Amino acid sequence: MNTQKQLKKVLDERILIIDGAMGSLIQPYQLGEADFRGSRFADHESSLQGCNDLLSITAPHVIREIHTRFLRAGADIIETNTFNATQVSMEDYNLQSHVREMNLASAKVA
Repeated sequence: MNTQKQLKKVLDERILIIDGAMGSLIQPYQLGEADFRGSRFADHESSLQGCNDLLSITAPHVIREIHTRFLRAGADIIETNTFNATQVSMEDYNLQSHVREMNLASAKVA
């Protein structure tokens, strides 16, 4: 049975639960500029603090831990950490050329 049919079958049986607000769960980690940069972006010209999408590359353990917490709480569906991983949004951080990499890393972590 293909994935779409499997999903429809489960949806016919019960309501599925999706994960929640990733940004709200990142905040308690109190990550600083160095956490967002990691070694990969240590010399990047712009401030990166607050670029949560980048954490899938620079601190994937944090994102993985949050996904795990959602699953343990009963989530059936996990979204990727890519709320702002677009060319337009990443202009704020001068990271437009890394959007594809962020999206792929976020999918792998999820």
